[in-house]
Amino acid sequence: MGTDNFFHKRKAKSSKDLKRRTARREAYKKILIVCEGEKTEPNYFEDAREHYRLNTVNVEVRGDCGSDPMSIVNFAKQRFREEKDAGDPFEQVYCIFDKDGHSTYAQALSSIASSTPRGVYFAINSVPCFEYWLLLHFVYTTRPYTALPGNSSGNQVLTELKNFIPDYEKGSRKIFSSLIAQLEQAKRFAERSLQESYRIQTDNPSTHVHKLVQVLQDLKS
Repeated sequence: MGTDNFFHKRKAKSSKDLKRRTARREAYKKILIVCEGEKTEPNYFEDAREHYRLNTVNVEVRGDCGSDPMSIVNFAKQRFREEKDAGDPFEQVYCIFDKDGHSTYAQALSSIASSTPRGVYFAINSVPCFEYWLLLHFVYTTRPYTALPGNSSGNQVLTELKNFIPDYEKGSRKIFSSLIAQLEQAKRFAERSLQESYRIQTDNPSTHVHKLVQVLQDLKS
């Protein structure tokens, strides 16, 4: 009898928690954004979420999963399972990571491509790094970046970016909102660069960040 009572109380509590969770959500999609590192990308997408006034329950941004691409994918899958088990799964999951210097980059892309359920997981990858997306706010370039002794390809992009944002540092806050005037140009340049990479069959350089920005822009529409 005691066990039965405990079971019913636990079931009632779970039901109540689910109702409370659902009540806090707004009518648009629930998405998860998992980023590498704990600074630049999470700050960028938190800033974007705030700019578009998106509910934190609908749009969860996480950066507490390490910087290795497979760590990001594994963390994203775990969070999806947790919310699914709670009865309120994410409808879309976005994994943001760079190619620059990461040995599990290709593995992460393959894992996302084969993930189930289909149409839920998306790779938002940049080559060589996220700062290439920021650079496209100022200039269109498809010059490939090749690592040199003591100067990684990502560091080369960072050097170029500082020609336009001299005080830029990884982990900077409010980068999204500070570049909002150039956002539509960056989206056009990113798509143009991506199409060019498909045409010449190379991913260096390229980015998919503009696709996720568009998703955030469209969430409430």
